[in-house]
Amino acid sequence: MSNDSQGLVKGEAAMMLAPSGSASSQGPPLSPSTASKAPELPDELVQAGWSKCWSRRENRPYYFNRFTNQSLWEVPVLGQHDVISDPLGLNAAPAEGGDSNLGNGQRKRRSSEEQGGGPNSFKRAKVEPTTPISPSTPGVKPWSSAPEDKQAQSATPTTPSPAPAPYRPAVIYWDLDVQTNAVIREQAPASHHLPPHPEIELQRAQLVTKLRQHYHELCHQREGIDPPRESFNRWLLERKVIDKGHDPLLPSDCDPVISPSMFREVMNDIPIRLSRIKYKEEARKLLFKYAEAAKKMIDSRNASPESRKVVKWNAEDTMNWLRRDHSASKEDYMDRLEHLRQQCGPHVAAVAKDSVEGICSKIYQLSAEYSRRLRQTHLSLLQDPPTEACASPPQSRLVYCYPVRLAIPSPPLPRVELHFENDMACLRFRGEMVKVNRGHFSKLELLYRYSCIDDPRFDKFLSRVWCLLKRYQVMFGSGANEGSGLQGALPVLVFETLNRQFGVSFECFASPLNCYFKQFCSAFPDTDGFFGSRGPFLSFCPVSGSFEANPPFCEELMDAMVTHFEDLLDQSSEPLSFIVFVPEWRDPVTPALTRMEGSRFLRHQLSIPAYEHEYRSGSQHICKRDEMYYRAVHGTAVLFLQNDAGFAKWAPTPERLAELTAAYRASSTRISSLSSPGPAHISPGDRDSAPKTSDRTQSNVLSPGGHDDNNNNDNNSSGDSGSSSSPRDKVSTV
Repeated sequence: MSNDSQGLVKGEAAMMLAPSGSASSQGPPLSPSTASKAPELPDELVQAGWSKCWSRRENRPYYFNRFTNQSLWEVPVLGQHDVISDPLGLNAAPAEGGDSNLGNGQRKRRSSEEQGGGPNSFKRAKVEPTTPISPSTPGVKPWSSAPEDKQAQSATPTTPSPAPAPYRPAVIYWDLDVQTNAVIREQAPASHHLPPHPEIELQRAQLVTKLRQHYHELCHQREGIDPPRESFNRWLLERKVIDKGHDPLLPSDCDPVISPSMFREVMNDIPIRLSRIKYKEEARKLLFKYAEAAKKMIDSRNASPESRKVVKWNAEDTMNWLRRDHSASKEDYMDRLEHLRQQCGPHVAAVAKDSVEGICSKIYQLSAEYSRRLRQTHLSLLQDPPTEACASPPQSRLVYCYPVRLAIPSPPLPRVELHFENDMACLRFRGEMVKVNRGHFSKLELLYRYSCIDDPRFDKFLSRVWCLLKRYQVMFGSGANEGSGLQGALPVLVFETLNRQFGVSFECFASPLNCYFKQFCSAFPDTDGFFGSRGPFLSFCPVSGSFEANPPFCEELMDAMVTHFEDLLDQSSEPLSFIVFVPEWRDPVTPALTRMEGSRFLRHQLSIPAYEHEYRSGSQHICKRDEMYYRAVHGTAVLFLQNDAGFAKWAPTPERLAELTAAYRASSTRISSLSSPGPAHISPGDRDSAPKTSDRTQSNVLSPGGHDDNNNNDNNSSGDSGSSSSPRDKVSTV
């Protein structure tokens, strides 16, 4: 009797340990050889992580999911139960059979409740699902589903249904189905770029933040000013145009060492920053501050007797005039400020020149040291450090453009945690968290699926997404809306029109976060290449194709872009077209705009007035939906640069131009609902200027021989942010 009781207890315990309650009435147990002969799982189940295993204790097969750690006796059915988003199976879809109203997880739970009433019963410890770092099959997400997906699952009828659709954002700002028409010469994999690694990216972020802090301290200690807003970001862009170093972000091999961009912007804020003036009292206060700062600066520096005499006399004369005349108008104060700057500006600049050059030199030297330190650490993480490779011979085969490939294999990457907070995907590594909205997270998954060839199981997906987001977060800076203007994009309707009317299928300046097409050039080939980037545009040499170019508004970068355009158009006899969108800065005019307007490849020019069009925010991957677009506070010049074959194929005819103008008008209908201009494309030359009444209210189509030089939109900006790009900027301001 006792033996029978013990056998009964053992049988109950065995049933309690079973993954499902259906272990009681089974046929004869299968042997391992019989299980091996059983039919294999469908491909969709295998790709979703399911595999067939053998239970030695129960002497029968079971099914295990390596992504979710879920075990089942029955053959799993896709779409019935997502153990991550719904651990108890409350929203699972019904299945066929005796338990038609219960999903896999619910059948498992109910059988445990029915059998677990005895004193000898025990509950198996729950295994928490780990964060998967591999993709699911198309239509099935290994991470938690969206609320819409859960509602769709709960409303599924009693018959088996196909897997739920992947997360779809409410509004889509891209079209990844457009195929490219860009043709290039076949290239060897890039051997000078190291594969991204979260440890290195975290260290790079810390060093760049430290470098920004050094820049802030040097400006305060040496010149007594705050660094010009976003001048550090423009310094990074300007340096990378000529940098020959190995680090993707920090410049380390530049000639000249002194950055013209940083030098110009710091000098324009000396002795004080000239802010935008609206009222008379502000103009009076600004005039007094400038006179006082100029006098103090000339007294504290090693200036010549003549400079000291001129500055002190003009400053004291201005202060006496302010004490004597209290009835002056705003225009009187601004005229007096302009006169004071003309008299004192050259002398103040002369005494500050050496100090500002020291700031630029110090920042560059620190950057080079940080770059060397990062590369040494990065090489130590690689299993097979790269060797010096000889230059590969140029290829002659023409192919459609393809993403950048790295010659150095990626090492094993550390784990990155993923969780969702409302509509945001949060990725955490060593306590550092980066965020991206779920729509753009799905976009990155699609780009990775299209472009990555070394990670078919998505084992490194989350680590590479973290590196990508961290890189752009560091480049933007930590200030509110800082850097977002450098990544602004055209409205969706404009992109659709460019593709439909002009065959555009490629963006010359974009990123995986703000691109519209899946083929684009970006600043960082090491992190962006896995998501479709063709590398930096200045290193990209297409033979034919139709391209859109909306560069970051950095004068040195735009000038180098024009040089590259003309070289490509001059060398190719195949259809080649570039549609360029640049700010219409006229006071003073930028060299890039002047060169394009005088180029022999210019076929047409379109002018879009300020405040009558908009851009998509460079922070679109994290901003709110109502902050996605903002008004352009400067005019935009649209220039069509084409060779003869490109002009014959994609000629800017009046009908096509009308479609493009209509797309701008349609996209700008949202402007009236915006409360403020938002983070605009801020240039070195548009910060201190005020709006002019001569801004036109309609766009005009211009021919190459009849450019309208009167459309001098004064590149407006809100607030007192930043500095001018040349000494003439602030003179024109006042």
